[in-house]
Amino acid sequence: MASYGTMQRPSTTSTSTLPTTTHPHEPKDTTRKTRNDFKLLFPFNIPATPEAAAVRIIRNLVYFRLYYVLFIWTILFITLLPKGKVSLIFLVAMTAVTCLYLVLLRVVPNSVVLHKIIDRRLVLALLAIVTMVELILTIAALHLFLTLGCGTPVVLVHAVLRVRDDLFVEEEACAAGELVPLRPTSEPKLSDAV
Repeated sequence: MASYGTMQRPSTTSTSTLPTTTHPHEPKDTTRKTRNDFKLLFPFNIPATPEAAAVRIIRNLVYFRLYYVLFIWTILFITLLPKGKVSLIFLVAMTAVTCLYLVLLRVVPNSVVLHKIIDRRLVLALLAIVTMVELILTIAALHLFLTLGCGTPVVLVHAVLRVRDDLFVEEEACAAGELVPLRPTSEPKLSDAV
């Protein structure tokens, strides 16, 4: 006769090395080693030196530039919603032109004109300047400057404090003058190659 759902205790007279109690959530194999090397990564940290802070700012501005631009753009869009109807239309139109240009760059990757002759950074800077001039001419300069004044410190604080965990080069080593290329951790480290 089988007894389902009950546990039988070993007799106290036997001298076996089996554990006296078993828990249903405990692992059955006690010979395996448990690993306690779990690390909790915190993405924010204060840099050790001003040089490390400068390196971190530059690296994060390059890596998170799209998110920073979208953050500032969203704040500007929200501030223009109540009163700046014409300014809002210009902002959305210039955003559409910028997106079309970036899509065109992706659709035609082998174009010599788009990639070699016309620099992408120059076109994007001109589009940003034209957008700012349009906002100033439509009497939305106060909104633009308040957005830039409030959004830029938030972006800089994030750029200083954010630590990217996918890079293996320590910021102190870069700040000390070593010119080490930044590579993701999936590639071998320089110390492993030596």
